[in-house]
Amino acid sequence: MTSTGTLNQYIQTVERMYRLSEGDELARLISLRDPHVTNRNLRSSDIASLVEGNCVAPIDEIIICHLLCVKAVIEKDYLAAYSHQSQCVVSVVKVLMSQKDQNWCLPLMYTTCLDLRLVAQKAEATQPQSNGKILEKAAESLLSCFRVCCADNRTSEEDTKRHGMLYLANQLLKVYFRINKLHLCKPLIRAIDSSSLWYQFPLAQQITYRYFVGRKAMFDSEYQAANEYLSFAFENCHKKSHKNKRLILTYLVPVKMLLGYMPTKQLLEKYNLLQFWDLVSVVKNGDLRGIDSVMEKHEKFFISAGIYLIVEKLKITAYRNLFRKVFLVENTHQIDIASFQAALQVMGEKDVDTDETQCIVANLIYQGKIKGYISYQHKKVVVSKQTAFPPLSSM
Repeated sequence: MTSTGTLNQYIQTVERMYRLSEGDELARLISLRDPHVTNRNLRSSDIASLVEGNCVAPIDEIIICHLLCVKAVIEKDYLAAYSHQSQCVVSVVKVLMSQKDQNWCLPLMYTTCLDLRLVAQKAEATQPQSNGKILEKAAESLLSCFRVCCADNRTSEEDTKRHGMLYLANQLLKVYFRINKLHLCKPLIRAIDSSSLWYQFPLAQQITYRYFVGRKAMFDSEYQAANEYLSFAFENCHKKSHKNKRLILTYLVPVKMLLGYMPTKQLLEKYNLLQFWDLVSVVKNGDLRGIDSVMEKHEKFFISAGIYLIVEKLKITAYRNLFRKVFLVENTHQIDIASFQAALQVMGEKDVDTDETQCIVANLIYQGKIKGYISYQHKKVVVSKQTAFPPLSSM
């Protein structure tokens, strides 16, 4: 078969799937991850002229952009590939907007949007001076699809394009986390959380969404919400998805620890996360010197996961546990500041003075980890006779 013949056959097949409203098959034929992209016969120096006139609009634009993108990817020109794939998404938006009361083209949108994100990531890697600008522009293209889906609120629930909202939100969340623009997540989260279709979205998409929203809540110090979202993601993630469950636990474990729930060694061994087990004993014992040592030992892991500052907050929990030991030893609800200061010095805070000790205690009282007040006149901490140190899990 000649090169032109094979290309014509591909064009005719794509057009037929479009006319038949075969969304899944059409998506496969326009995917950069399908085996057809390795077919040399689909590459031509004059793709546009071969497609134009041989195919109906607007699918002709999509085919041209797709084949030009394939050619650029094969040549490893990822910047050109990104440009063509971006134009492909623009053409898909036209299709979405032209089809009233229909959503069969959603698989095509999913494929082209996913490919745009992946190509943008590769283009970004070849252009370090871009500093996230390529991915940010890609996100704008994804947003154009998201808006079309959100606006389709007059179509029946079965045929509405709003079914595509969560998939696009997840793609956007992945981009925003990669370029560290978490403030851009808020409008997406509001739109999804107010959607009446939540329980109709596929479970896999719900898991991905809860994972990212849980991570955002963690960075916003909303630990109860983070625990809820990440727990949902972990509990509903397929038991054979070991890699994904480990990824979720990387964020869920420190959140649980901040809330007073310590992981078991068995769980951490199962998912190869024993870095956290080193933290458990030192936090429980209020071993401040030990925490510094563990942080230094596993610094690379904590930084690469983006949780170094979160894990560092466990030092507050260690202070609380150390001071609780002092309270139990003193066996009184009026404790000298000097007793807390001495405990800090024993645990490695050699240079801590009275003012610093009072500051640490005041912070713990403010956070509700100690119930009481400081009597500066008598240099004592007066704690509640009922619950001087409320359980962390109750906060």
